Amino acid sequence: METRANHVWVGIVFLALLAAAAVFFVWLARLGNANQKEYDIFFQQSVGGLATGSSVDFAGVPVGQVSQISLWETDPEYVRVRIRVQDSVPILVGTTASISFSFTGVSTLNLDGARRGAEPITCETTACPEGVPTIPTAGGAIDEILSSAPLLLQRLATLTDRLTRVLDDDNQESISGILANTNRMSAELAAASPQIQATLTELQATLAQSTETLAAFEDTLESVDQLVENDGQALSADLRATLQSARVASDALAATLQNAEPMTRQLSEQTLPAANATLRDLRRTSETLRNLTDTIEAEGAGSLLGARPLPDYEP
Repeated sequence: METRANHVWVGIVFLALLAAAAVFFVWLARLGNANQKEYDIFFQQSVGGLATGSSVDFAGVPVGQVSQISLWETDPEYVRVRIRVQDSVPILVGTTASISFSFTGVSTLNLDGARRGAEPITCETTACPEGVPTIPTAGGAIDEILSSAPLLLQRLATLTDRLTRVLDDDNQESISGILANTNRMSAELAAASPQIQATLTELQATLAQSTETLAAFEDTLESVDQLVENDGQALSADLRATLQSARVASDALAATLQNAEPMTRQLSEQTLPAANATLRDLRRTSETLRNLTDTIEAEGAGSLLGARPLPDYEP
């Protein structure tokens, strides 16, 4: 009986020590968590590689770990990740969370984006659907690539199929013909290179002559400008004097015509009619003298003294 009683006491003491150790470890765990804060992060994409106990880094510095990962019961499209970080970490408004995937299969949750002077993330500054503050997510380039991997694979398969259709036997023959034509054109271009070089040389010479011609034309324009600038005032003065002389001569001619107008009127109204009458009288006198001369020549001078004989009358 005594031996059995000793065994019972030993078992009771062992269980008591085991319970005390459990309580001690729980106390230590709570003591360790006393200086930590909890936050929830809701991811809409896959969180593969992230597990309970994964490291949580802030700007590359380890500050905590993942304490829980589960589908969000309110909306199964989201994965709820609860983290615990040190109380001294500045989880401020503007801080975002992202997952850094690794090819080794172990992922890290990164926090970044805090701004100096911002308010801490609490249930007063952000939503708390599960009783703790929520840190918004910020998808990185790798996250976008991984989330769009199925679409990329589908497009890659479509591209491969189209390339297969393009590079069939018929199209390969066409491509070969195109390459052959290209080679022939390249050979012809190489053969024509001397002519092209000569043409370019001639073109350069023509351009040089054009440059010289333009330079000469510019010199001529400068000479004209200098002539106008230097002799323009003298030419203008001479032209002004000539115009003044022409104006004086014009005024004198107008005065002369004005004075000659009465004489012209008298000449046209009196002198010219009298002269015309005199000319008519002279013309009649000349005709009379011509007739008289003709008579003297035909009948003699006696015809002027005697009467003209009458013609013979026959009964």
